[in-house]
Amino acid sequence: MKELAEFLGVPTQTIYQMNWKGTGPRSYKVGRCRRYDPHDVRVWLADRSSDAGSKR
Repeated sequence: MKELAEFLGVPTQTIYQMNWKGTGPRSYKVGRCRRYDPHDVRVWLADRSSDAGSKR
């Protein structure tokens, strides 16, 4: 979660909140740790792009 927060440039607490609300990228529980697939994070970001609906 710390690495994802650094990558997105947001506080770690924001990642925890997005996970709790179900608004963040897809994640996986591995033991007690939560893991994020880099591909899923990039898809999640692309879906939120300001030009996601444009035909570029």
